[in-house]
Amino acid sequence: MTFGSKYVGNIIFATMSKISFDELYMELAQNLAKKSHCVKMKVGAVISKDTRIISLGYNGPPAGTHNCDEEWPETGCARDRKGGCSLALHAEANAILYAAKNQMSLDQATLYVTLAPCLACARIIYTTGIRHVIYLDSYAKYKGIDVEEGVDFLQRFGVSVEQYSGPQKV
Repeated sequence: MTFGSKYVGNIIFATMSKISFDELYMELAQNLAKKSHCVKMKVGAVISKDTRIISLGYNGPPAGTHNCDEEWPETGCARDRKGGCSLALHAEANAILYAAKNQMSLDQATLYVTLAPCLACARIIYTTGIRHVIYLDSYAKYKGIDVEEGVDFLQRFGVSVEQYSGPQKV
């Protein structure tokens, strides 16, 4: 957001440029990530449709189970056989599940997420009808792999995917 000032007579009025919905929702996703109980990676997600927020999520364990940062503050939860978290749901999965629980259609929605979707989440994203994904950071880089499997899957099946490039003024 940019601030400035404008003089009208002897009065100074503060002016600011409007932020885009992309910037607003990505900032919200980044703030939601701070709510995560994950010790290893904090991720937030926002789902919008027609410029309205319809669901939010962050990565963490299902409600009523253990919070990793409280139960295992040094190591996080146990790893599964493939090295993944054995307890937590990904941020985008949490947002999608909340929308489903509340019978909200995700058809033609946009997902903002702070980490590119993994392949499993990409399948869920595609199946729910989300047709645009904007992500901040690379999942492949985080995992030390050479390809964005989730992004590739989504693009192969017609979902628009882009890496967030920062604030855009409107």
